[in-house]
Amino acid sequence: MNTSQKNINFSAYKYIVITPVFEDLASFTKLLKELTKVYKNNFLILAVDDGSITQPLSRETLIKENVEGIVLKLKRNVGHQKAISIGMSHAAKFISNDHKILIMDSDGEDIPKSSKILFEALDEDFIDIAVAKRKNRIESNKFKIFYFFYKIFFRFLTGKNISFGNFMALKPAALHRLLAMQELPTHIAATVITSKLRLKFCSIDRGPRYEGSSKMNFVNLVLHGFKAIMIFTENVLIRTGIACGLIATFSILGIIAGVLLKTFGFATPGWFSIALGILVLIFLQTGAITLISLLLTGVTKSQTETHETDYEKFIESVLLVLNKK
Repeated sequence: MNTSQKNINFSAYKYIVITPVFEDLASFTKLLKELTKVYKNNFLILAVDDGSITQPLSRETLIKENVEGIVLKLKRNVGHQKAISIGMSHAAKFISNDHKILIMDSDGEDIPKSSKILFEALDEDFIDIAVAKRKNRIESNKFKIFYFFYKIFFRFLTGKNISFGNFMALKPAALHRLLAMQELPTHIAATVITSKLRLKFCSIDRGPRYEGSSKMNFVNLVLHGFKAIMIFTENVLIRTGIACGLIATFSILGIIAGVLLKTFGFATPGWFSIALGILVLIFLQTGAITLISLLLTGVTKSQTETHETDYEKFIESVLLVLNKK
């Protein structure tokens, strides 16, 4: 694997753009054109080819558009979030305090021109990360309905609001802090929330895709949502425990009330045994749910704390388009 980057003059660039690409060469090419219009030659692209087979990225892709940068070709498809985290880990090797880092998708839904709004927000001393809070979405009604209920569900389980995705601008110190968090490859946005970094929410419209349709099907969308919830396992455990405790308390009160009614002869034949059985079953189930949640949280937490991600083992090759400045 060629990892030599000594011929790239990183100080010549102010902006570092990290983007994952999977089987979408046409959209990535369009992205390069749009970024060039916005930032001229003042940006370096770091594209993570997430195991593409039919439309792999190459040095010629960047050379044709007269864009300089790095292409990380991964050995296999690792998923959108992990691909971004690998790109961030690689960028950490060469970024300096003078750089500004942009994370965006390559399909056109993150508009390059809008990234200026994010970078301007970083000029404030008390802001570490500027994130894009979607103002208008070009999505189907089915997606909008699902997303609406997902945000309610997420808020109920975690006590947090999640209203942004991967489109964000970071200061170098913020990138290094995120890389120290083992949750990063699981869900970028959720990790940003838990990082305690100072955020600024910028209202930005979502753009239309450059080419084709989204590869995010319903199953992958649901999985992505649950991965965000996984980051807040302790919050979920506490809230689940409280809910189960309340239900168990009401079950016990119901059992006591049933016994009293039976004792004083107010219960009809058969009613007491059925009611008592249901209430005992509810009590046992809430206890089991609490215990299972506690065990799963402990396992997840221990794996997160002991696991060390070696991102380089996923990289097959590093393709460079050298700085010609």
